[in-house]
Amino acid sequence: MRKWTLLLVLTLFSHLAGSGTVASSEAAESPKRINKAIELLERGQPIYYTGGHGGYEEGRKLAGTWADYINYEMEHGSYDVTALRRFMQGLVDGGPTPSGHRTPAVICTLPVGGIDEATMKANYWMVQQVLATGVHGILLCHARTPGAVRVLVQAARYPFHRQGVGSELQEGLRGSGGQGYASQIWGVGGDRYLEVADPWPLNPQGEILLGLKVEDRHALINAEASIQVPGVGFAEWGPSDMRFSLRATKLPGEELSNRLRAARQRVFAACKSAGVAFLNGVRPDTVTAMIDEGVMIGSGGQEAAEKGRKHTKRKMPW
Repeated sequence: MRKWTLLLVLTLFSHLAGSGTVASSEAAESPKRINKAIELLERGQPIYYTGGHGGYEEGRKLAGTWADYINYEMEHGSYDVTALRRFMQGLVDGGPTPSGHRTPAVICTLPVGGIDEATMKANYWMVQQVLATGVHGILLCHARTPGAVRVLVQAARYPFHRQGVGSELQEGLRGSGGQGYASQIWGVGGDRYLEVADPWPLNPQGEILLGLKVEDRHALINAEASIQVPGVGFAEWGPSDMRFSLRATKLPGEELSNRLRAARQRVFAACKSAGVAFLNGVRPDTVTAMIDEGVMIGSGGQEAAEKGRKHTKRKMPW
């Protein structure tokens, strides 16, 4: 009986492997990180995102998204931390992702802009509350000064993480208490959360991804210094707001004006110099050229993402 049982199991496995039902060892490989976006960037793979803003049901719906991360919008939408907490729980309950990650990465924009250091210090509590929901990063809008960016990094850190402290950064501002819910969302114990809830690549083991929108003429003046702040993981140039700020008109379908093109190039060059990822909009007809240029984060929908993944021979499922 045992012999026949073993034979049946082996026959079934052979059939499944031949039909492609059993994933390859690479596809079935367990995630190495909590933050899928960071894991891919570490592998040199571009990442792609979609938008979100809602509660539990939207979280469940987006748990199987084609995107590598979700940009949760609170810059112009309501600042509703309760809805965000429910959204994160919905992602967990609807997951895991096809890549095996507990959730897609979630990066939030905030209603406070990085206008100056004083503004960020007065509103650092927003960073703490948002990170306590279990999100994986923050994208700071209108990041105008290095001082404001340093406060963002400080607000995202616990005081016992010391990389960069004393030279360019002050010690972290996050306090004990917020790690309970966040650690449950990440699927780790509280001690483990405290260990890895730190900005990458400043902390090579960190699972939090911080980004900047260098999206107006004031921010552009300080682009190099702001993007060089330790703890920044990516940046973008915010073409719509940059156009408003520079008063550089561009009608739909037209090429970028010289002023806008120069602004993009300056932010892109600053990212290259700092060794952080550059974010830019991509389309199905531009994504391969953008990747070849060096763009590492793209928005533009599923078709563009799938074409980009094929171009870079992405093997991780999404």
